[in-house]
Amino acid sequence: MTRPKDNGEPRIVAIANQKGGVGKTTTAINLATALAACEKRVLILDIDAQGNASTGLGIDRRARTITSYDLFVGRAKAGDAVVPTSIPNLSLISSSVDLAGAEIELVDMDRREFRLKDALGGLKDRFDYVLIDCPPALGLTTLNALVAADAVLVPLQCEFYALEGLSHLVRTIERVKRAFNPRLDIQGLVLTMYDKRNNLSDQVAADVRAHFGEKVYETMIPRNVRISEAPSFGKPVLLYDMQCRGSQAYIHLASEVLKRERRVPA
Repeated sequence: MTRPKDNGEPRIVAIANQKGGVGKTTTAINLATALAACEKRVLILDIDAQGNASTGLGIDRRARTITSYDLFVGRAKAGDAVVPTSIPNLSLISSSVDLAGAEIELVDMDRREFRLKDALGGLKDRFDYVLIDCPPALGLTTLNALVAADAVLVPLQCEFYALEGLSHLVRTIERVKRAFNPRLDIQGLVLTMYDKRNNLSDQVAADVRAHFGEKVYETMIPRNVRISEAPSFGKPVLLYDMQCRGSQAYIHLASEVLKRERRVPA
């Protein structure tokens, strides 16, 4: 990613997949860390009620006073909820357990699909990029992320059911594009939890590439114990163990994302 949009607003990327456990949060944290290391001003917006992105960046629950829930219900704008992390150039809007009930609250609200987009309006000139860590569902909170975003990045686990449900996500993205957000596009798909010792991983990777072609990143994120350990220390794996295979994979992924973003019109 090389630059924000010409009007000074950040480029917004939703990291989404309705399946849980595919590496959305891990990808959000480590891709954001790599971009911040490239001296880009990056914001992670955590809209998953589990709050794993907030925990994975070492943000104490007592520091989560204004959260993404407040954005959805109109109690705050994004600028009020931003907290710095220990990583230079990387900030966070944390999550709240209150988001678990946000789906029901949003149903009767005005502009229910645009709540997040409206709240993010005040970030002009503050950040270059916003990465939205979405919940594992295609409900109203994820819909808000797709309406607010410029692009979607889809983590996809190398398992037998990888493609199951992905077509539903693609159809949802197309519907959002037609009805609410004509600029929305799939930035790319990243294969996660790849195990080179497992023939199934290679078969899944081949199937996904056959279906989606160049939309699939060359970089595959391996199964790696250091990736699993890092969140318990409140750190991205890039800070926990820079030399491990997982860290190196996310560095390569960031490089691919940067190259792909250079081809995106301003």
